[in-house]
Amino acid sequence: MRLIFVFVLSLTMVSPATAQTGTLQEALQVHAEDIASPSRRTIQPVLDDLAASQLPGMPRFLERWAAREVVQRDADGLFFYGERDGDDYILTSIEDETEAGISPRGGTSEVRPNAGVRRLIGTALVQFRLNDPDPALRRKALSSLARSPSAELLAPLRASIEGETDAEIAALKSALDNRLTTRFAEDPAERIAAIEALSQGVAIADRATLAQILTVRRTVSDGPPLEEDNVAKILQPGDDLTVAEAHALLVEAELAEAPVDAQTRDTALIAAIEGDQVAGTPVATLDTEAARWNAYAALTSATVPKDGWGEIPMADFEGVTFYDRYTEPDAAVTDAASAALAGMEARLTGHKAVDLGLDALSLASIYFLAAIGLAVTFGVMGVINMAHGEFIMIGSYTGYVVQLLIPDYTLSLIVALPMAFLVAAAAGIALERMVIRYLMHRPLETLLATFGISVALQQIAKNVFGTQAVPLTSPDWLAGSWIISDAIGISWIRVAIFVLALAFLALIVFILRRTRLGLEVRAVTQNPGMAASMGIDPGRIGMLTFGLGSGIAGVAGVAIGLYAQVTSEMGAAYIVQSFMTVVVGGVGSVFGTLAGAGMIGGFQKGIEWLNPTNTLAAQTYMILFVIAFIQFRPRGIVPQKGRFAP
Repeated sequence: MRLIFVFVLSLTMVSPATAQTGTLQEALQVHAEDIASPSRRTIQPVLDDLAASQLPGMPRFLERWAAREVVQRDADGLFFYGERDGDDYILTSIEDETEAGISPRGGTSEVRPNAGVRRLIGTALVQFRLNDPDPALRRKALSSLARSPSAELLAPLRASIEGETDAEIAALKSALDNRLTTRFAEDPAERIAAIEALSQGVAIADRATLAQILTVRRTVSDGPPLEEDNVAKILQPGDDLTVAEAHALLVEAELAEAPVDAQTRDTALIAAIEGDQVAGTPVATLDTEAARWNAYAALTSATVPKDGWGEIPMADFEGVTFYDRYTEPDAAVTDAASAALAGMEARLTGHKAVDLGLDALSLASIYFLAAIGLAVTFGVMGVINMAHGEFIMIGSYTGYVVQLLIPDYTLSLIVALPMAFLVAAAAGIALERMVIRYLMHRPLETLLATFGISVALQQIAKNVFGTQAVPLTSPDWLAGSWIISDAIGISWIRVAIFVLALAFLALIVFILRRTRLGLEVRAVTQNPGMAASMGIDPGRIGMLTFGLGSGIAGVAGVAIGLYAQVTSEMGAAYIVQSFMTVVVGGVGSVFGTLAGAGMIGGFQKGIEWLNPTNTLAAQTYMILFVIAFIQFRPRGIVPQKGRFAP
C-alpha cells in the first residue's frame, strides 16, 4: 500500500511540460483556459510549454490558431479546427485533420487571439520551424526571424545550428546568429566579436544591422553633454543644423520659448479688440509692423526681444550644447560598429566596381556577337550592309518558331542555334547573290539598297509575326543570376552569351587561320586580283563570307532574344552599335572587333553608372566619344597592315 501511495503521489507531481508529451489535445487541455481567452500578459508561459512539447502537430496548430481558425466545443472543452457553415461549425481534428462532426454555433466558442498574441504565436512558431525536417520550412523560419528579430529567439536559433545538416542553411543560421548577437547579446565582448564577424562581408542585412547600432538621436543639453550619453558628434547651429532646427530642439526640451510669428500676433490682437482699441492702442494706428508689435507687447506685458519680434533670440543658444547621441549606450560597441561599417563600405566600393565590370563585359559580349559578322563582311567585301540588324532579327524569330515546334526549352535552344545560323546564312547568301554582287565597289548604292532591304524585311516580319513582341523563353537552367555577393551578380543568360561570344571568337579565328576557306578569305581581302590569278574565285569567297557573317548575326539574334524583346525593329537597335564597334576596333579585324566591343560596352556602362536615370544620354555621349576617338585613331584600335589582314 505504501508503494502504491508513493506511485500515485509521483504522478500528481509531474510538471505540465512533461504531461505534454502525450497527444496534442492533451497538451492543449493543460492550458485550455489561457488558450481559449489569451492575452499578452498570460500567454507567453503557455507558448513556452507548447514549444517544449515538440509535438509534430503543434506547428500546424499554432498556424491555424494565429489565423483564428480554432474553436472550442463548450460541452467538453476540446479544441478543433472549425469552419463556419451557417449556424453550425464543421469540426476537424487537430491531431490528424480528419472530420470530427458538426457542432452548433451556440455550443461552440471561437478562439480569437488579438494582434499582440498573434505576434507571440508567430515567434513560438519560428522556434518549431527552425528545426523542421523540411529545409524549405527552415528557410522560411529564418526569413521570418530576419524580418522580426527578437532577443527571445537568439537562444533557440543557436540551439538549432548544432543539429543543422544542410551546409547552406547552417551558414544562413550562423549569419543570422551574428546579426542577432550584435543587437541582443548581453555581453559587450560577445557583441563586438559578432560585429567583427559581420565586418568580413558586404551583405545588405549585415550593413543594416550595423547601421541600426549606429542610429543617433539629436539631443540638446543645458550645459555639456550628459555623462551617460554615448556622444556621436557635437553639433554647431548654422553648420551641422540650421538655426531654426536648433531652436526647435530648445523649445521641445523646454529650454526656450517658441518665437511669436506675425500670424500668431495678429490673431491675438484681433481677439483682444474692444471697441476701437487694443490694449489702449487705437486700431486705426496699427498700420505698421512696428505698431502691431508694440501693441502686442502692451497686450501681453512682454518685453520686446533685442533680436526683434518674430526672430529667434540668439541669447537662447548661450550655455547649451547640441549633439547627436547613439541610441546604443555602450561606446565600445558603437566604435566597433563604426569601424566595421567603414571597412564594409570601402570593400563594397570594390565589389560595385567588379559588378560594373561584369555588366560592361556582358554588354561587350552582346556587341561582339552582333558586330563580328559585320566585321567579316565589311572587312572582306567592303560592303556597308545596313540590313545586318535584320539578320539578327531573323535569328530571333527563327528561335521563336523552333520553340513553337519544340516545347522543351532546352532542346529547342539546342536546335535553334544551328537553325538560326542556317536560316540567316541562307538569307545573307540570297542577298549577296541578288543584290550585293551587282553593287560591289559602289558604296553609296550599296548603302541605300541594303537600307531599303532592311525596311522591307522589317515589314515582312510584321506581316508574318505581327507588331507585338513575341517571347523567346530561356530554359530553367538559365533562369536567375549568379550571385557572388550582395553587390556582385550577373544573370545566367548573360554568362551564357559571354561563353557563346568566346566560342564564336575561337571559331572565327580557327576558320581564318587554320582552314582553306580562311586562307582564301585572307588572300581575297589582301589582293583580289592576285588571288583570282591563283585560281581563287573572289565572287564565291564573297558569297561564303557574307553567308558566314549573316549566320553569326542569326546566332546573335537567338542569344539577344533570350533577354530582350523579339520584335521586327530589334535589329535596328544594334546596327549603330555594331558599326561603331567595327570602326573603333579596326575594320575587318576580329581581335579589333573584340577590343572595340570591350571599349564601347565599358564606356557605355561607365556613363550609365554616372548618370543611371538617363540611358539616352549614355548613347549620345558614346557616339560623341566614338567621333572623337576616330579623329585621333582613324584606323581603329587594331589597324591593319596593308589593305587588310585578319
